[in-house]
Amino acid sequence: MKGFKGRLLKKLKFIPTIKSLRKSFAFHPYHKHPFSNHNRYSQPVYKDQDCKINIHIPDPVIHSKDQKGKGTDLDQFDVGHQDNNKPAPKIEFKETATKEGHSQLPIASNAFDKPETVKIHSPLKDFEEKCPPGGEDSVVLYTTSLRGIRKTFEDCNAIRYLLSSFRILVHERDVSMDMEFREELWRLFGKKVIPPKLFIKGRYIGGADEVIGLHEEGKVKKLFEGIPSNIPCVECANMRFLVCPNCDGSRKVFAETDDDDEMCLKCPDCNENGLVKCAACC
Repeated sequence: MKGFKGRLLKKLKFIPTIKSLRKSFAFHPYHKHPFSNHNRYSQPVYKDQDCKINIHIPDPVIHSKDQKGKGTDLDQFDVGHQDNNKPAPKIEFKETATKEGHSQLPIASNAFDKPETVKIHSPLKDFEEKCPPGGEDSVVLYTTSLRGIRKTFEDCNAIRYLLSSFRILVHERDVSMDMEFREELWRLFGKKVIPPKLFIKGRYIGGADEVIGLHEEGKVKKLFEGIPSNIPCVECANMRFLVCPNCDGSRKVFAETDDDDEMCLKCPDCNENGLVKCAACC
């Protein structure tokens, strides 16, 4: 037990106390510790006399030629070869710009030139140029309303419904309503073709497969730029045809002869279906 206490007392001798710390660091209540927060974050204060540094900078001395023309130390500096016989090149600025400080800055001579106009590529130029009569600035669609061939009738209805969703003015030409439209379409291609056929501003876009394919790619809407919106016709409700007022659609007219007899004649005003084109929209 005595041995254990003796070893414990020896270890307690090395434990620092407040008195020992005061003696080692000369601790005083009015003397701030060098590692205290005040000295850590406060800036050091220097007296004026501590910051005075005497630095002597000699004035530069430039030696020029003597009056007699003898060379001096200035000849040691190479400022480039200069020919006294040739005049110095002149720098001319054609135009200047003035800033807020009334200082003129040289600028290039082409700075005030008009900017070049950027030509926008029209997507219609990628299609074949074929213009139906009166289709320079409009949309022309050749269709048929006959149901003799089911696929042709369904294709025409599909293109008609697609164009109606864009709400643009479309000049529909039904080849089954007027034989003149069918011959007109055949003359454009130089052979017999089957509708539907779409033309925009004198450019042939294609049939049902081509137009639907362009619509799935999102390219059809760009082709209708500049096309006016659709306004229903008051006279024909966009059917483009009216019943002939001369023969009432019968294609027959009666004329009196010299013997007071009536003679049946073909109506010269209507087509083979007894219809006439609407004067308001065609």
